Amino acid sequence: MKIYNSLTRKKEEFVPLEEGKVKMYACGITVSGEAHVGHGFQAILYDIFRKFLEKQGYEVTYARNYTDVDDKIIAKSKETGIPADKYAQMMIGEIDGVMRELDVDEPTVWLKATENIGNIISFIEDLIQKGHAYPAPNGDVYFDVDSYPAYGQLSGRDKEDMLDGVRVENDESKKNPYDFALWKAAKEGEIFWESPWGKGRPGWHIECSAMNRAAFGEQIDIHGGGRDLIFPHHENEIAQTEALTGKRFAKYWTHNGLIKVNGQKMSKSLGNSLLLKDLLAKYSNEAIKFALLSTGYRGDVNITDDLFPNAEGHLVRFYTLIEKAEETFPQEKGLYPEIDKKFDEAMSDDFNTALALSDLYGYFKDVSRFLAENDPTARRMTNQIRATYSLLGLFKRDAKAYLAKYAPKDEAPDEVKAVAEERWKARLAKDWAKSDELRERLKQLGYAVKDSKEGYTLSKI
Repeated sequence: MKIYNSLTRKKEEFVPLEEGKVKMYACGITVSGEAHVGHGFQAILYDIFRKFLEKQGYEVTYARNYTDVDDKIIAKSKETGIPADKYAQMMIGEIDGVMRELDVDEPTVWLKATENIGNIISFIEDLIQKGHAYPAPNGDVYFDVDSYPAYGQLSGRDKEDMLDGVRVENDESKKNPYDFALWKAAKEGEIFWESPWGKGRPGWHIECSAMNRAAFGEQIDIHGGGRDLIFPHHENEIAQTEALTGKRFAKYWTHNGLIKVNGQKMSKSLGNSLLLKDLLAKYSNEAIKFALLSTGYRGDVNITDDLFPNAEGHLVRFYTLIEKAEETFPQEKGLYPEIDKKFDEAMSDDFNTALALSDLYGYFKDVSRFLAENDPTARRMTNQIRATYSLLGLFKRDAKAYLAKYAPKDEAPDEVKAVAEERWKARLAKDWAKSDELRERLKQLGYAVKDSKEGYTLSKI
């Protein structure tokens, strides 16, 4: 099994630190607002990574965090009049609900910054003692970037461009402008905790390092998140953790691509954020997953107007064939292992969901052919597809119920469907004359037929 390592910029054979066991951490959501599709994409991916590693026989401990205190949450608290801790808890409840509706499983361990203040303070104290951090007169504490010569190894940045995209605060309190905050002194009216440096709260970057050490010890196998976290967040995590331990923090760094909407980066400032709850009101969670996973996880996902409708359309056609196979061969319990083998091959190559999903079109074309031939292999294939692709969160529903909810409501009458089925069988038998004759018959009945890899679709003329 190979994983692309962002640190080495190449695919590497996966060998965990401890044989048979995997420690994996993914940066979760800062709960300053509702969950959007980017949050969902990342949560889906690391849920799948965990499940596939378990399928390969590993014992996986998977931790995710909620950042439940930071500048944005404090700003929302002031805006809404809700205390910061209460606001964070409210948003966590809402986000948890949406993720359950998306059908993302809970991690092994949930971590929250506010439940690890003692661990964070202890981590900072150890960094100060080792000469890697320093308290400022105003109560802030900063990491001394110059004390860690390997800084920049993940992002490839040097000191000349370290400040690009990074907010510079309280320059007069820092040794260098690129030093970053480990602890922030509380301003009037802000949430705070007591510390050796006065009332304050943790900086963003230290939270993940301290929670990792508390949950896993000094080293983990896989650390992941969105590509936008490489710098400064993950770069700073590496610096402060490895400066403290003297050991390589994470063996493999994985980063998923970003979400774009019609070619533009998704952001609140552009007004093009897509909330998960809004997508789930329109599409099945399986269609959302199918659409997002059809791009390799390291690539950006471009959400166009037809991305989710097309994904739903494919799933409707797939479920239609599953329903037919299950109704035609109700007693057939056999499987089709070749499908599972090819799935494992694709996923073992850096979790290649795009390849795994592309294989479905050929499988369902074969299912359609076997149905036309009244061959129970059709049911064995759909049994295996259900068993294998459930790891991606697909084909988990009752086919009839799925189609009742998501299939287009202007369904063709039985007479039209019968002609279309007869035409499809003629096409599979390469009886082109009969196929053309039946296409004309469909036109007379007011319907056009469009062929695809997995079957056909009917539409009113």
